[in-house]
Amino acid sequence: MDVTELENDLYKFASSAVEFDQKGHINEAIFYYKEAVQALMHASRAGSKLDCIEKATEYNKRIEELTKHNSEVSRLQQNQSQSGKDEQRAKFLLGNAFDEDEAGNDDEAIELYFQAAELFINIINNKSNPSISPGTKKKLENMAKQSLDRAETIKTKKILGTLDSLPDVGQDNKSAENNNKPTSQPKPQPSVKKDVNPKGYNFLMKDDNDDSASNHQPTSSASGGGYYTKEEIAVLRFTSLINGKEYLPFMQADLQERFAFRVPFSDKHGLLELSEKQRSRLGGWQRPDEFMSEPQMIMAVSSLSIRQTVVSDCSFVASLAISADYERKFRKKLITSIIYPQNKKREPVYNPCGKYMVKLHLNGVFRKVVIDDRLPVDKQGKLLCSYSANHNELWVSLVEKAYMKVMGGYDFPGSNSNIDLHALTGWIPERQSLRDKDFNPEQFFDKVSDRLRRGHCLATISTGPLSELEADRAGLVPTHAYAVLDMRKVQDLRLLLVKNPWSHLRWKGNFSAQDEKHWTPQLRKELNYDNKFAQEFDNGVFWIDLKSAIEFFDTMYVSWNPDLFKRTTCCHAAWMAKDGPTKDTISLGNNPQYRLEVRSKAATSVWILLTRHITEKEDFAQNKEFITLLVYKNDGKKVYHTYSPPPYIDGVRINSPHYLTRIQCEEGGPHRYTLVVSQYEKHKNIRYTLRLYSPTEFKFSKIEDPYKMTKRIQGAWTKTTAGGCANNKSTHGTNPLYQINIDGMGKEKCQLLIELRAPRDYSIGFDVICVETNAEKPFSQTTSGSFRSGYSTLELTVPHGIYNVIPCTFSPQQLGTYFLDVKSSVATTRVSKLR
Repeated sequence: MDVTELENDLYKFASSAVEFDQKGHINEAIFYYKEAVQALMHASRAGSKLDCIEKATEYNKRIEELTKHNSEVSRLQQNQSQSGKDEQRAKFLLGNAFDEDEAGNDDEAIELYFQAAELFINIINNKSNPSISPGTKKKLENMAKQSLDRAETIKTKKILGTLDSLPDVGQDNKSAENNNKPTSQPKPQPSVKKDVNPKGYNFLMKDDNDDSASNHQPTSSASGGGYYTKEEIAVLRFTSLINGKEYLPFMQADLQERFAFRVPFSDKHGLLELSEKQRSRLGGWQRPDEFMSEPQMIMAVSSLSIRQTVVSDCSFVASLAISADYERKFRKKLITSIIYPQNKKREPVYNPCGKYMVKLHLNGVFRKVVIDDRLPVDKQGKLLCSYSANHNELWVSLVEKAYMKVMGGYDFPGSNSNIDLHALTGWIPERQSLRDKDFNPEQFFDKVSDRLRRGHCLATISTGPLSELEADRAGLVPTHAYAVLDMRKVQDLRLLLVKNPWSHLRWKGNFSAQDEKHWTPQLRKELNYDNKFAQEFDNGVFWIDLKSAIEFFDTMYVSWNPDLFKRTTCCHAAWMAKDGPTKDTISLGNNPQYRLEVRSKAATSVWILLTRHITEKEDFAQNKEFITLLVYKNDGKKVYHTYSPPPYIDGVRINSPHYLTRIQCEEGGPHRYTLVVSQYEKHKNIRYTLRLYSPTEFKFSKIEDPYKMTKRIQGAWTKTTAGGCANNKSTHGTNPLYQINIDGMGKEKCQLLIELRAPRDYSIGFDVICVETNAEKPFSQTTSGSFRSGYSTLELTVPHGIYNVIPCTFSPQQLGTYFLDVKSSVATTRVSKLR
């Protein structure tokens, strides 16, 4: 956003604050004064010529005056009367009825019209409610009558339409040729509701369930087309069950979700598991109209209004804060776009019926999370979950509740901003350790700060373990996530503007508010920052220099906007525990592998995000699955050995659900790569998503196994058969000998894969002798190459015929067992032992 737009933002909030202030609406005035202060901060950092510091000081003083003056409103005043709540819900039902009527969904519209009318009539006739003024009563009667009249009109139209479609008397006796006459076009059917087909994975197309990715142009997918394969559907279905609850992929049909009900909606899982601190303070679960005077979804999206309480989800709250900050700065919907119901402007709205849907990116795709609006409060009626500083605003608490529901409840073990921000936005997560020996902090800072200002990324930063003394002296919280609001390079200084999700407790070191030495007049002017004023108001926001950040923080998490890339595709797959060895430190032959072809002749890049699906809460706290992605530059061929050739990009095995790999493609394409999903030690079945992003066209496909016949033979080198390699001429001929017979009738060539496995302390290999073929011999004798520790392999394309295989160790008299695996593309291939 440019400085003019930021200043317009400022004028809008300041005008609203003054208007509410003059009318005596104190809560609203306080809220908009705070928003005006935040707008001043953004405008000052963008180079506004306004005297931002003086104005911010003025507004903050007024906030302080209003806060002192504003005594707590009694619960009786806060709560709406029951008739007021019912009236609000009836109007919401009526509004939804209008929408369904306009969309041609007759059955749904009729039901909603009748429910609205019934609720209006109940309000009028309920003698226990306070007396209703004649004017209000007349208005409610008119709305009830209009609802009933419109419902009857639609019903009559449906009946007449049904009668018109009935056959005439004697039509069954008409000739067959009359039956072939064209009939009138059938009446369009109402849009299908999502809950009609809750298992409707088969209707999904690649990325069609992600309406936020409309700018992306999918390339050829790993499934060979635009639809998900059966395997992908099975993966998505299995990982829809998270912590015992099902979260289906979000589809266009979900935009027709019903939110209007005659009585408040209650989710059967709505009372989430609480943390120990929440349980000790719990006063009950309440709906917004029980502790708010005028509930609203959003008054203004603001990072500074977010307050974390006793839930240990600092990384999530930090992610929420920077998403809100992005939406404010760049006027692009990021958080508000994931909350439903929405009005015709696609803005989320307060629902007096209590049902909401939040779209979160979970296990490879966006998924729907349905919640109710019951929130935990303490014995004084104060929220025990995260909330907005404007106590009539709901979006913070509801988005948090949706995420906590997926994570198993408010008793949350914690995660990191890579996980949380990806769930909120679907942006591409990157993790950068500030402790890596090869880390270049200045280079990284300059790259991220430039992209942050351009809206290309979001960032958070986290502390590691700190002693109580270190934390107290620094003003920081151990193992805590902070939102990065800005990064600036001024006067050869690199500074970060950081926010504590608690909205209090700030950094006490260099460039803190208390630091008089470093805040020179020139620096204060360049950053439009008044450290003396900041000393009076601890909102958890502070500046810190890069050197101090590296000393006290451990990790920085950066999430990149996928709209930076024109092309994207993905695949969802499973890697079962039974497939391949427990560790893939020797062989990669059983690992999932993919072929990537980048056709651009100009230099370009491809980003590949590997996401391991998580279905249990414990996976966050005690995850034992260390996975990564290896990239081989070998013309897209299958890889068998882990060490020859070495990978072009050797990924680091981590236990985070997300791993990002970047391939920088030089000029002179096309380039072909093999991507290998790898793991340190496989404990259980793994389901994952590979999602690729590139500014240029690419082709991506799974490397399929062509083999139709597999034979495993267990053998042994004994005292009489351990003859060693061919260098040992006198004993080599005593080695075990096997014969492979490929049906000689076939004209097509056969693909053979021969693998030899033995103890790792042996160097092993094998010879292959061509005995006879139905065509010209490709060779007389070949080998598996250099002898290798514990594993050797050879892939051949040969004519049909007879081939002998001699497995051996490098040195003679190395005794032990081995496995000889033979795979063939010809199903009738036979393998037998000759000696």
